[in-house]
Amino acid sequence: MRKFFAATLAATLLPVLAPVAQAQNLDDLFRKVNPSVVVIRAKGRDVGPGGITRFNETGSGVLVSAGGRVMTAAHVVNAMDEITVESLGGEAVRAKLVSSDADADISLLQLERVPASMRAAKMADSNTVRVGDQVMVIGAPYGLAHSMSAGWISARWPPNTIFLDMPLAEFFQTTATINTGNSGGPMFNMAGEVIAIVSQNISKSGGSEGLGFVVTMNTTQKLLVERKVFWSALQGVTLTGELAAIFNIPAPAGFLVKTVAQNSVAWDMGLQGGDRIVTLGAREIAVGGDIILSVDGIAVVSEGNIEKIRSRLAAAQRGTPFKMSVLRAGKVIELTGTTQ
Repeated sequence: MRKFFAATLAATLLPVLAPVAQAQNLDDLFRKVNPSVVVIRAKGRDVGPGGITRFNETGSGVLVSAGGRVMTAAHVVNAMDEITVESLGGEAVRAKLVSSDADADISLLQLERVPASMRAAKMADSNTVRVGDQVMVIGAPYGLAHSMSAGWISARWPPNTIFLDMPLAEFFQTTATINTGNSGGPMFNMAGEVIAIVSQNISKSGGSEGLGFVVTMNTTQKLLVERKVFWSALQGVTLTGELAAIFNIPAPAGFLVKTVAQNSVAWDMGLQGGDRIVTLGAREIAVGGDIILSVDGIAVVSEGNIEKIRSRLAAAQRGTPFKMSVLRAGKVIELTGTTQ
């Protein structure tokens, strides 16, 4: 009889105790991994109808090495003039872009120094993640630093299936709440390991009621090598066909520069961005900037050739000189720079 009552009592209390235990586990996990999470504040420039404007961007990130490497989303830091990273205690340090790939929305930063309050997170093999796994996201939604949300992995999407402008990224779809400011923040498994970097939502209103997507850690490990830094300091558009003819480009195509990040290689070599917007058909284009025609003899005629340029500059030793041919105010000139 005692065994019967004991079993009945356990069955009655189990639904009550289980959520408490789970909440305690989430609290323990949050306290464990939170020192690796950072807030990223970036300052940049854009070109609008009224000319050049300045803007601020707030995102999230995660420290992944004791040496000061931070992972985040490319759309938070690409082509930004100034990047600052804040630790859990609010201490702010400057950071520079080391590596980036907009085709997967991932970037790697290097901190000037590592605050004592920061702790590097462990990275997981994202191939071990399964649909239905519980996960935790920490970031700065709407600027509210170190906010946590929990959910589950609801789907896995291979590259070039969800966002066609990010064809290289493998994504997890998640039920964890993601809002503006979470971009670049880490997603943890229940062991406290980073399995993905927050990218964006698909939502009719732009709010968190939509579908959340994060870039898998295996994607970041594959692509975040020290390359593509030069092109990540630029914003612009490739001009081909009719547009190339309108701009009188003495080549089949060229890259029209919209903005250039300050203190980047492109900035130091004198590359100039646009200063006004014009409307061509139904398309708004920033004009007044340089049009890149070639780099070290490689013509800018396609994304494939731009990738060749990135690879060549990345493979060169630091301090290696290179030349760039640009169209400026109707004249072809040559700029020189050195790799970092």
